[in-house]
Formats: sequence, C-alpha cells, structure tokens
Amino acid sequence: MSTDFTVSAQLRTDTGKGASRRLRGQGKIPAILYGANQEPTMLTLDHDQILHSTEDEAFFAHILSVEYDGKKEAAIVKDLQRHPAKPVILHVDFQRVDESRALHVNVPLHFMNEAKAPGVKHGGNVSHLMTEVEINCLPKHLPEYIEIDLSGLDVGESLHLSDITLPEGVELIQLTHGEDHDLPVVSIIMPRGEKTAAEEEASEE
Repeated sequence: MSTDFTVSAQLRTDTGKGASRRLRGQGKIPAILYGANQEPTMLTLDHDQILHSTEDEAFFAHILSVEYDGKKEAAIVKDLQRHPAKPVILHVDFQRVDESRALHVNVPLHFMNEAKAPGVKHGGNVSHLMTEVEINCLPKHLPEYIEIDLSGLDVGESLHLSDITLPEGVELIQLTHGEDHDLPVVSIIMPRGEKTAAEEEASEE
C-alpha cells in the first residue's frame, strides 16, 4: 500500500457521556481499540488529526498504526461516528489486526476508462450503483481500492459484482450469499428524450 497512517493516541480512564463531552470541548475525541482476543483499550484522539485523515479514502481501507503509551498496534477503522450536521467526529472504533485472521472491510471502487466506454461515446451517462464493496481477506491482501474497467460497457449494459476482477486473496462478501446477491455495480443509461444510434436507425427504417 502506498500510504502509511499513524494515529497518535493517549490512554483514557474517564468514561461516560460527561467525560466524552469534556474531551470534545478540548478538541479531543473518545475512541476504543478492541479485538484479537485482547481486552478493549479506551483511547483519546486529536480531533483535527483524525478529521484530516478521513479526507483520504484510504484511511478507511488501510491497516493503521495506533500508537499510545509507548506501544504500536496494527488496526483498521471499524466504525466512525460523525455529527449529523457539523464536520465533527464524535467517536472512533478501531479493530486490532491479526495477520492470521481474515478481515471484513468495506473498500472503495475506482471506475476506470469511463471516457473510453462505447456507451459514453454514444451519448450515455454512467450510473454508479455502488461506490464501495465489502470484502473478506487476510490483512496482507487488503487493497486500498478495487478498480472497475468500463472500457467495454455500452448503453443499456451493466457490470455486476461477479464481473469485478478481484486482487489476489480477496473475495466479495455479497457473492458468498448466493446468485441473488450478484447485484449491479455500474451501468450506462441514455438520458431521457435521447435515442441511441440503433434506435434512430430503426426509426428511420
């Protein structure tokens, strides 16, 4: 992976809503680090550092280094609570990473070659039906994102989950639930009121 994220934290002893409000008033946020058959660790984070890190989508699909009390632990962001109306983070859940255990993580989709798609050249619009997918993989195989190639997609066509070329060691959670969960990811549709070249030719005939 191309980006390294280090999260600086301090141990937290005060808990409860009152303590959390006091932390936020000081520009801090509460967090918890759990998993890997260890006791949960209560932490305090710097709000602005975390807010800045969340501007990079890789922060959510990356193995982070959480540093506190002279320790470093590998972890992923499992949950992040935001204020409903303000650019404020309220709480972060980190899950420890065990190199021998698979992770369930949401990773973003990057759509490639949209301008080269036949459907776009024919006047169609790309409709992104998903922006991320849930995957299962060992930590060493965790990708920052998954690419979707649209260079062969025409008007009226879609790519489904089963059409995605996955990196080594990665599987899609949805596809483990059966064919009914092979959902469309992206499609190309013609804007209303416009006809494809084939439709215009048929009309002329």
